[in-house]
Amino acid sequence: MNVQIIADSASDLPLEFFESNKVVLLPLGVHLKGEDYEDLLTIQSVDIYEAMKAGEMAKTSQCNPMTIKEMFTGLAQKGETAFYPAFSSELSGTYQTAVMVANEVKEEYPDFTLSILDTKCASLGYGLVVKHAAELAAKGHTLSEIEQSAREYADHMEHLFTVDDLEYLARGGRVSKASAFVGGLLNIKPLLHVEGGKLIPLEKIRGRKKVFRRMIELMKERGEGVNGQAVAISHGDDLETAEELKAMILEEFQPSDVTINMIGSAVGSHSGPGTIALFFLNKRL
Repeated sequence: MNVQIIADSASDLPLEFFESNKVVLLPLGVHLKGEDYEDLLTIQSVDIYEAMKAGEMAKTSQCNPMTIKEMFTGLAQKGETAFYPAFSSELSGTYQTAVMVANEVKEEYPDFTLSILDTKCASLGYGLVVKHAAELAAKGHTLSEIEQSAREYADHMEHLFTVDDLEYLARGGRVSKASAFVGGLLNIKPLLHVEGGKLIPLEKIRGRKKVFRRMIELMKERGEGVNGQAVAISHGDDLETAEELKAMILEEFQPSDVTINMIGSAVGSHSGPGTIALFFLNKRL
């Protein structure tokens, strides 16, 4: 029996991916200029970045519980087996809501087979987990096999982020207003990573080029089997810089693929324009 893969828009995968791979999309909510939108469906991340550059603030919310229930119920009625690797529970309430809704649907449809995984991943780090799960499903793997492999993939997904302007992280409470001000004056760029599903500051580095060189160093230190591995770069409306980082990676490694896509609304609303993030698998202990 085929396994239906479900993913939410915080995976930062393009809409074409969901359509061509028959992955079901759960859109997170976006509130901008007094209007509510469904991420990736009725608003695009480029709209968020343009608004932020103009001084607007976007707010995001977890996926609508009714949308989740309708989708789960539809799959249950069709007798589908499904797997939903979800956006980090430390960054959104979508995972917890999905688990609650799944339990409700299973009361009505006790034969419904659905597994939900808290990936503890974000942006294209989460997206790489979704792609991996979709590839396994397309090859006919069982739900148990897909879940086990996706869990290991997620557990070893490295996230390295840098932002162009600390002010956006300050607005979201990630750094203090004072450190954002000083960072702007001194051209200090923070390097952050994801630990236990949370976005954690790692180092402060002066100058953007030095941050990218440090990312490559950390890729050498933390990465495992980067040659032949699929890696990803996501960006806050800065494709040119993402391409520069890709070129730096290709000078040092021979990955099987380097995916580049824009950071979506869920993360981008907090990190802001100019954010660059790198994702790869780290060493298995």
